[in-house]
Amino acid sequence: MGRAAGTAAGAVLVLAAVATACTPPQLDRADARRTSRPPATAAPLASPGFPPTADRARDQLDRLTVAWGKNWQTYQRSEFGEGWSDETDAPGGRNGCDTRDDVLRRDLRDLREDARNPCAVLSGTLRDPYTGRELPYHYRRASQIQTDHVVALGAAWRAGAWAWTPDRRLTYANDLDVLLAADKETNYAKSSWTPDKWKPPRKEYWCEYGRRWTGIKAKYALTVTAPEKRALQELLATCG
Repeated sequence: MGRAAGTAAGAVLVLAAVATACTPPQLDRADARRTSRPPATAAPLASPGFPPTADRARDQLDRLTVAWGKNWQTYQRSEFGEGWSDETDAPGGRNGCDTRDDVLRRDLRDLREDARNPCAVLSGTLRDPYTGRELPYHYRRASQIQTDHVVALGAAWRAGAWAWTPDRRLTYANDLDVLLAADKETNYAKSSWTPDKWKPPRKEYWCEYGRRWTGIKAKYALTVTAPEKRALQELLATCG
């Protein structure tokens, strides 16, 4: 598929893109309403044993069905729900926090959370896994940080999600195992490409990228193409 189509299928969602002059940042009315239900912020933000070890990922990869993608032309982002949802049984689901807030709380360091709403991250720093760049985050300020579906929604659709129920697609789109905070420009370049067409610029991350990608495909019983499988084998070979 073309780069424009791949970009449309990438399911890119900006974590924070609205500038504000408020210092310190203030919660809006929607945020204030959320404080009335204390979030279960201690809930697990990943499945046990995820991402899999290299040996486990190699075993999972051997068991995946190899097939060419299907129905790429019917993909629409709306098939996976409209925006983020906490109402799923995926890791981080039903914990009172927005999915993107869960990603921030998990992936950023030097966190500063709002005292009234522990879901809301006021500031922090991301070490982008794909490039190694240090990216600052400030609540309600323009940010270079986006939420990436490691196996993009379009890629998942082609690999079998086209046949899922709407509830399963909504769960996938909000599963923290599938998501990473990442650099915006790199995420655009990644789009919905599979590893045979795109790999992280930072080679030190290739092992974990292969483990995460394979773990996601195995968790959701998605297919892989033959070139994709070879690329994943190459990524996992960097694990030693």
